[in-house]
Amino acid sequence: MNRALTMPRSGSDPLVIGRVIGDVLEPFTSSVSLRVVYNNSSQVINCCELKPSQIVTQPRVEIGGDDFRTFYTLVMVDPDSPSPGNPDQREYLHWLVTNIPGTTGASFGEEIVKYESPQPMLGIHRVVFAVFRQSGRVSVPAPGWRPNFITRDFSELYNLGAPVAAAYFTCKRHDARDGRRRS
Repeated sequence: MNRALTMPRSGSDPLVIGRVIGDVLEPFTSSVSLRVVYNNSSQVINCCELKPSQIVTQPRVEIGGDDFRTFYTLVMVDPDSPSPGNPDQREYLHWLVTNIPGTTGASFGEEIVKYESPQPMLGIHRVVFAVFRQSGRVSVPAPGWRPNFITRDFSELYNLGAPVAAAYFTCKRHDARDGRRRS
């Protein structure tokens, strides 16, 4: 990765506060817009919490840019799998889409790894969406695994460089008892 192209992010940046920068991504400068919406109503805003019932179906992902001849890759991972205290499956790959034309969305790209809804069993999980600008169309085989996918290594292997956009939400197991003990 060419670190000269990245800029330090401020300590008030939600990606820094949520340790997405550091745990999943290197510091970068956002250069395209990213909009992620579940069920036409739940928009992913950094640090927001979504319930497992809200994220069952694949979200609508819109990627900005100014030219549909520029292509992007979308990676969706959970760096806290299976639990934040013991993330030995870090980063769990939930979705991978390549060759997304700028100014469109993930539905216009090539789905390499089918969407799998996050289902946290223990603790609060971060679910990260990262977008990378491609130098042209890419041919990416599906990885043979979902656990221990490493976004940085993937980016380096396919010469994607630093991300151009990212967002994340948190999610925890929904429990009818709300996690509280009743007497």
